Amino acid sequence: MEITYSETREIDEKQIVALYLANKWTAADKPKQLRKALLNSHALVSAWEGEKLVGIGNAISDGYLVVYYPHLLVHPDYQKRGIGRNIIAKLKKNYEHFHMHMLTADGKSVGFYEKSGFMVAGDTRAMWIYQGDEH
Repeated sequence: MEITYSETREIDEKQIVALYLANKWTAADKPKQLRKALLNSHALVSAWEGEKLVGIGNAISDGYLVVYYPHLLVHPDYQKRGIGRNIIAKLKKNYEHFHMHMLTADGKSVGFYEKSGFMVAGDTRAMWIYQGDEH
């Protein structure tokens, strides 16, 4: 079946949680907050196989200069098919003239993001107060 992409904000909480659990992301432990966070993002792109949510990515932005991409997930059964690359490309298109595009990549995903045009930001280090444990 073909993968389709959407900017819909009508995504069932159960489908979102299932995708996050499949990727072992602890945000799934807060399903109501997770759904609200995604739906209130500046931009949201989802990938679907029929009625099944197979990928999602979002952007948070000031709307003028800076955009941050906090989440990009593809269901493990659908990885290595270009879905994540298509989601990030669609998100980036919304912000192509912005001064700064930012994200935090763990060691496993650095190469993926480099292929999408991102680079390690000099000597900067990501810093956070974080309640999850998957990183």
